[in-house]
Amino acid sequence: MTKKLFGLVSLLCACLFFFSFSSTAHAEKTYQIGTDVTYPPFEFANKDNKYVGIDIDLLKAIAKEENFKVAIKPVGFNAAVQSLQSGQLDGVMAGMAMTDERKVKFDFSEPYYKTGFVMAVAKDSKITKLEQLRGKRVAIKTGTAAGEYAISLKDKYGFTTVTFDDSDNMYNDVVNGNSVACFEDIPVMQYAIKTGTALKIVTKPAQGGYYGFAVMKGQNQELLKKFNAGLAKIKKNGEYQKIVDRYLSSKTVAAQKEAKKDGNSERTFLGLLKQNRQALLKGLGETLYLTIVGIICATIFGVILGLLGILPNKFAQGLSTTIIYIFRGLPLLVLALFIYNGLPSLTGVKIPAFVAGVITLMLNEGAYTAAFVKGGIEAVDKGQMEAARSLGLPFGTAMRKVILPQGLKIMVPSFVNQFIITLKDTSILSIIGILELTQTGKIIIARNLEGFKVWTIIALIYLIIITLLTWLSNYVQKKMK
Repeated sequence: MTKKLFGLVSLLCACLFFFSFSSTAHAEKTYQIGTDVTYPPFEFANKDNKYVGIDIDLLKAIAKEENFKVAIKPVGFNAAVQSLQSGQLDGVMAGMAMTDERKVKFDFSEPYYKTGFVMAVAKDSKITKLEQLRGKRVAIKTGTAAGEYAISLKDKYGFTTVTFDDSDNMYNDVVNGNSVACFEDIPVMQYAIKTGTALKIVTKPAQGGYYGFAVMKGQNQELLKKFNAGLAKIKKNGEYQKIVDRYLSSKTVAAQKEAKKDGNSERTFLGLLKQNRQALLKGLGETLYLTIVGIICATIFGVILGLLGILPNKFAQGLSTTIIYIFRGLPLLVLALFIYNGLPSLTGVKIPAFVAGVITLMLNEGAYTAAFVKGGIEAVDKGQMEAARSLGLPFGTAMRKVILPQGLKIMVPSFVNQFIITLKDTSILSIIGILELTQTGKIIIARNLEGFKVWTIIALIYLIIITLLTWLSNYVQKKMK
């Protein structure tokens, strides 16, 4: 029986790696380009929840000129940079300033937009200079050059920093008064203010520089050459200026401001649901799909691991205990980043985000499943096994015919609870770029700024699904009794 269990574990792992390899081979037909989630006017979701902006349109225009394809991955700036370093992405175009520090690790294209860093405060703030920040809190965005600039100043001016993964939450932290200021690239900050964000710029642009398209040092040089060639062509034929004007002309800014105003005018929950139902349904579908695939793999992995733990074999028991200890001890966020970014750095093989998410859930949730499977079997009276063996049944048959049916009744509530936990844990996987329900909520909020109501809607969706699962659990337990 031990050999069979080891064989099943090996088969499960082989299937997952085959799925990963097959998906990767398919993905490599196009260049994987990482970008930010909410960084208007360079990257943002429009009213149809489609990604648009200067960076997105420039990249598509360049790809068209140079006859190559791109798959745009809106994973957020920090995640995009990490994924580029691990080899999961071929390039990053996310309003990325070309700093000397970054040039050590990345090769940049020719510059495509001039920038600089400014400090912004709430509209009614009395802060007008850096010296007034002493003893106060400042909001910055993770991994950005503007954030690094703020950190370089904090000892001199005596302020502390708090970091956010996206611009919208950073702005809101200042608007709501939790932080007194934030640091941002000037074109992005100007656009945000012109389109309705309640902030004002109080410093002149510092450390003027340029945005560039980035690839890893010494890699994807052909892509970099194509980008530079395409950029030169669209500047020459006027397409570059058309794209910039599309998002920065006074007429466009006014339209964006009005659209944001219209979005905020729908104060009712029903209005928000109607406006965003397609995006929410798509996010919910991805969440449920990820949950179902994840729980199936976790259950198979957990049952096998749990059975290994009760076999009369010291090695099998030790292996089960060690694996359960490791994967129950690792935070899900750390495990997801390790699988999605860490493993490709070690192996050189890309892992698609969905596959990485499933593997993460399988290992983490499977470890918990193994623990209650092991506990459920051990809860069956030991005399049951002794009686079965005394009747001449082999260990495997006694386990399958006598012990497991009794243990299963004990495990059913735990299985349903684990399904619920897996459903909630999928929200953490947005960190690797999976567009599930939580990530969908962030994108919607970045456009309409209705944070409280959107999160309430998402919370209700989760509660409805969890309530249905709880009813199912109670029904199954009644039937089994």
